Amino acid sequence: MAFIVPTKKGTFEIRESRNTPAGPRSRTLATFKELADETIEKAQKRATKPLSADELRQAALRAGAPVSTAPVDRTARDLLGRLAKGQRPDPMLKRLLLDALANEDRSDRPADPSATVSDTARSVSEWVGVSARERGEALEDLLLLADALPLRRRPETIGFPPIPVPRP
Repeated sequence: MAFIVPTKKGTFEIRESRNTPAGPRSRTLATFKELADETIEKAQKRATKPLSADELRQAALRAGAPVSTAPVDRTARDLLGRLAKGQRPDPMLKRLLLDALANEDRSDRPADPSATVSDTARSVSEWVGVSARERGEALEDLLLLADALPLRRRPETIGFPPIPVPRP
């Protein structure tokens, strides 16, 4: 079982308790000042039992530890701040963003046909913020998939249906 305790240095530790022949012991999985996703991932990798990110966030709040906001919230705050300073996104990105926010609560229904964003643009919007490395890895996966598909052998001769010739 994992728990969070404050330290004398003003930081917090995610600890995991376990039973040993000498009695119960705990070990530190991660140390943090503000609980972030990276800290949770580090603790999950080091833990012997599965850890839930939500349970760790709740435990951090109970211990009085600051919890960082979700990355999407940080990005939204950053975007709002930039918009307030007069910076504007590319028009296509603006349309994709507005479309995604407008269709967020209607994910079970088909997209609005009167929307200004095409289905093609909507389908590739998840790749907008992806790094070149991730795009390259996806392309490599697709090429490996294409190589794994079996080839159909061509017949020796290709037969075409006879073309009727009109007679005068």
